[in-house]
Amino acid sequence: MGYEDLDAAAVLAQRRARGAMRFVTFRRLEVASFAHSTVYVSLLVCAFALGNVQPETLIFGWLHGGVWIIMSLLCIDAARRGVLPFWLGILVAVLGGLGPFAGTIGFVIADRRGDWARRPASAQHAVE
Repeated sequence: MGYEDLDAAAVLAQRRARGAMRFVTFRRLEVASFAHSTVYVSLLVCAFALGNVQPETLIFGWLHGGVWIIMSLLCIDAARRGVLPFWLGILVAVLGGLGPFAGTIGFVIADRRGDWARRPASAQHAVE
């Protein structure tokens, strides 16, 4: 396998990654943020209001952690590509583990304050 093969494989992998990231838009991340907040509310209800019922608390805890990791990676990449404002990507990644409500509120503020959700699809999917 020569250098040409490695370059071709790298280009192919980069094209696949770009194709997969076309599905990541402001609106879809906003919906995912609301879903993450719903999971977190369910976790809090199971853990505190219902007296730490098992296995529900465990399931919602793992689900919250997994969704937080995925949301963090997606939002940081979306901010890098210009789909999200930079501050929102950092907000979701840093505070999302402690309370995803901050990210959900951030999406609402970004939607009301700017034109992030109304940008043309070509601008939302721009890759450098």
